[in-house]
Amino acid sequence: MKIIKLIAIVLCLSMVLCSFSACLGGGDTSESGDKKDTSKAEVKETDKAEQTDLEYILEKGTLVVGVTRYKPMSYIDESGEWTGFDTEFARLVADTLGVEVEFVEIDWDAKWDLLEKKQIDCVWNGLTLSTEAEDKALCTKPYVKNAQVVVTWKERTVELSSVERLGRLPVAVEQMSAGLSAARSAGLNVIHYPYQEDALTGFFNGGADACIIDLTMARAVVGRGEYEDLGIAFSLTSEEYTIACRKGSDLCARINGIMDGLIADGTLPRLAQKYELTLTSEL
Repeated sequence: MKIIKLIAIVLCLSMVLCSFSACLGGGDTSESGDKKDTSKAEVKETDKAEQTDLEYILEKGTLVVGVTRYKPMSYIDESGEWTGFDTEFARLVADTLGVEVEFVEIDWDAKWDLLEKKQIDCVWNGLTLSTEAEDKALCTKPYVKNAQVVVTWKERTVELSSVERLGRLPVAVEQMSAGLSAARSAGLNVIHYPYQEDALTGFFNGGADACIIDLTMARAVVGRGEYEDLGIAFSLTSEEYTIACRKGSDLCARINGIMDGLIADGTLPRLAQKYELTLTSEL
């Protein structure tokens, strides 16, 4: 009888010890697993923080380009596709990088915020190289010559051939643009429009006596089609176009290098000729 009781006690003790051991083992496994997962998360965050802008773009496989509709730089063709000098140029750069390109139509006033928040990777749409652009972004070297010009009816180009002659007559201009800066510096009476195309259309439909647009745009539309009766009265300023990347981005230097190659092999000069533009390298 004593033997049976002794065996029962031994068995009970064995079960208690096994249960206690299992609990300890389970706790250790859970703790080590948690530590391991946390370590992985920390490594991933570290890798992400050390990733360059170009590596970020290559990893996602898409170069997101912020644009507005502005002929001949970026606009929608008859088939509903983006085209234009900057559009074709951006595709060439994306092909060299080995990524897709996505064109996102943006609110021009919000371009710097969109760039910083990585909603776009660059601003590439007839962007004037200015103090503001260099302050807000990292800019490529200039690539196309431009000017801000006053456009009016052909019959009035002589009448309105200077700032003095234009006086306080209302002039249509794109808001937050190089044209607006030039108009303000000249003391002109401006009417704001969201985009250059809107400024041109607003003037054309009687909303102003003239409009201020980029020379590159004027060359593409003035004296042609529905705008055949328009002419360029005079130039307000001369300027150059740049491509804006994020501050500290290594994409900027890469674009500059690709640009040099496209100029050297004649690709970019041919593209400029197609859209009646003057490259800075041709001067």
